[in-house]
Amino acid sequence: MTAAKGPAITVLGGGLMGLAMAHQLARRGEAVRVLSRRRSEAAGFVAAGMLAPHAEGLSGDLLALGQASLQLIPSWVAQIEADSGLSCGLRPCGIVVPFATPAERDAYPTAAFGQRLDRRGLEQEIPGIGERWQEGLLFEQDGQIDNRRRLMRALERACVELGVTFQEGSQVLELVCEPTGALSGVRLRSAEGEEHHLPAERAVLACGAWSAQLLPQLPIAPVKGQMLSLQGPRQALRRVIFGPGTYLVPRQDGLLVVGATSEPEACFSEGLTPAGQRQLQEGLASLLPEASAWPPMERWWGFRPHTPDEAPLLGTSPIPGLWLAAGHHRNGVLLAAITAELVAGAILGDLEPAEQDQLNNFSWRRFERN
Repeated sequence: MTAAKGPAITVLGGGLMGLAMAHQLARRGEAVRVLSRRRSEAAGFVAAGMLAPHAEGLSGDLLALGQASLQLIPSWVAQIEADSGLSCGLRPCGIVVPFATPAERDAYPTAAFGQRLDRRGLEQEIPGIGERWQEGLLFEQDGQIDNRRRLMRALERACVELGVTFQEGSQVLELVCEPTGALSGVRLRSAEGEEHHLPAERAVLACGAWSAQLLPQLPIAPVKGQMLSLQGPRQALRRVIFGPGTYLVPRQDGLLVVGATSEPEACFSEGLTPAGQRQLQEGLASLLPEASAWPPMERWWGFRPHTPDEAPLLGTSPIPGLWLAAGHHRNGVLLAAITAELVAGAILGDLEPAEQDQLNNFSWRRFERN
């Protein structure tokens, strides 16, 4: 491992974005410490792991960022797997978006990037798809990664192997600044309930849906999502199905992840609800009726970090010395690779002009202008 170049960079948040940042910075020779209250609540553990800039119908700068990250993901995953010795579960399986009518299909924002399917083509790609769906788009370039069972564990192991230190159970209560406004440290509450000050002149805010609790200037709010999984036959479903309001993500061992509700009104309310679970079951029955009979495995929930334009906040923050890697909404898994590369480059000052322009598109300052 390369010797550390200077004082540790502190990563606030131990979820997918925090781990991706820690891994990238450690690979570039920086000493890194991660402060995490409870990693199991992080969105990276609860997301479905779709890599779907086209299937999601993204547009504009966000589509371009997603496409750049999608191209980067194979090499990013290879780094993680080499550093950890663990598989990340990357599958370039393609994603099908079904529609009821040709007009709906042709009006989809990313239709030009997909292969058009009629009912016969849909049935070939998705045997047993519900009768409502007569048209579709196949995005063969999109895929998935098993974030919940593999990617997060591999990233944790890779970070440990590179010398990243972790303070689990540490709740960051406050960012502490110098009279000049620059970051000087954080006030923490330990797992034992003791409060203390930790010096930190360089830090990355990657607290997901909780980021605005530390930096209220950020327009980030939680959107609760409930999910479930079923155990299907191996290879029963080859492609991901991205339907309206419900998606089905088949893992290689036959596990089927069904998601996800979108509940902005729930705020940080924990737990499953009958209405949310009913919505998932109805969506499942509409997309793939036979799967309704498959045995249930797990049910869970999490909180997406939502911004007004559903795009992330990346790069510098209102506080000198603090960088942002937050607000990824429903595209955190997709954007983890490009976020880690761009924000690490910004911290270390080695971005190319085109990369800096890309980063500027997602500055927190865009909301100052609105």
